[in-house]
Amino acid sequence: MDTMQADIEGMLKLHTVAVVGLSDKSERASHEVAAFLQRRGHRIVPVNPNHAGEFILGERCHASLRGAAQALASEGASIEWVDVFRRSPDVPPVVDEAIAIGARGVWLQLGIVNDEALVRAKRAGLMAVQDRCSKIESMRG
Repeated sequence: MDTMQADIEGMLKLHTVAVVGLSDKSERASHEVAAFLQRRGHRIVPVNPNHAGEFILGERCHASLRGAAQALASEGASIEWVDVFRRSPDVPPVVDEAIAIGARGVWLQLGIVNDEALVRAKRAGLMAVQDRCSKIESMRG
């Protein structure tokens, strides 16, 4: 099994996922994927500064991964992996935040590729996936 496949399987076994760039519009891919993961038993933690303080899929949305991690820490929980719906050039700061909050993995959705950010995540010991859809991969498992 290649390392990306191992990381895919590893992350999908984890419970709490921050969805960076989650839209409140049900027709958007981020919303569809997050709702699917939620139905599969994952806890979704929305991260989108445009909707901070609002509720998406029944969960309070946070402006940043750090803010989301702090909110979860206050209830004794943590973000286990980060599902990213942002343009490829916008990925590095998200990966840096994922490393800083102690996430165990980062997942760049289908069409999102940033090799440099992925290498940084791997060097920091995180599972890392890019250019794959977590919904599609979950349905394969």
